[in-house]
Amino acid sequence: MKLTDDLKSPRLIHAKGWLFLLLGLLAAAGLLLDSPHLHTALLLAVIVWSFCRFYYYLFYVLERYLGKDRPYAGLLDALCFIIKK
Repeated sequence: MKLTDDLKSPRLIHAKGWLFLLLGLLAAAGLLLDSPHLHTALLLAVIVWSFCRFYYYLFYVLERYLGKDRPYAGLLDALCFIIKK
């Protein structure tokens, strides 16, 4: 298996997802420990929510409603589609 191959194992895919969650929680905890203020927590919540909505827009809304069921190869492919339109 090469590093550039897609993951095929459901077990590895789940592990990767949980590792992303752990990384995000650790980063959020580090930021809140560095600046333990309510406004920091609120800004962090807005950042996470906004990027989640942007991701939803790129990979659901564009594909389903504007891309004519054109699947994207990734983030860069989706952004190129937006720029070309």
